[in-house]
Amino acid sequence: MDGPSGAGKSTFARKLKEALNATLIPTDHFATWDDPVAWWPRLQEVLDKIENGEEAKYQKNDWSEGFPRPGEWITIQPPDILIIEGVSAARKSIQHKLSYVIWVELEDQEHRLERAVGRDGEQSRRHLEKWQAFERGWFAVDDPKSRADYVVTSS
Repeated sequence: MDGPSGAGKSTFARKLKEALNATLIPTDHFATWDDPVAWWPRLQEVLDKIENGEEAKYQKNDWSEGFPRPGEWITIQPPDILIIEGVSAARKSIQHKLSYVIWVELEDQEHRLERAVGRDGEQSRRHLEKWQAFERGWFAVDDPKSRADYVVTSS
C-alpha cells in the first residue's frame, strides 16, 4: 500500500489488516526524516526471511516524540497475508514480488499536510514539508500509482 503522506494509508492499512487477519509492516518502522526511502535493505532482509518461511526480527523506529529513535523489537512469523504500508512500499524494484498494489491518495497537498501535522504534531511541520517535497520527486520517478491494482481516494 503506497501513496503520499497524510493521504490515509495507515488508517486504511489497519482496517484492511483487521478485515483480512493479516500482518502489517509500516515503512515508518524503517524510515527517518533524513532517509525517506534508502533504508529499504533493512526491510528487504525481513521480507527475505518471511519469503523463506523463517521468523524475522527488526527494531522499529519509535516516532512517539515526533522524531525517530530506536524502538521495540518486532518479531514476525511468516504470515498468510502481509501488508507493507507506506511511502515507497510499492517501489518498482520489488513489483515482481507484490501480489496486489493499493494506491491511497488525497489530491489536496495542503489538506494532506494538515492531516499529517495533526497526526505527528506541529513540531513536525518543517520535516513534513520537506518529506512531501521529496515524495513528489520519488513518485515522479518511481511512479507506483501507475502500477496500482486499486486506487483509493480519501477525503
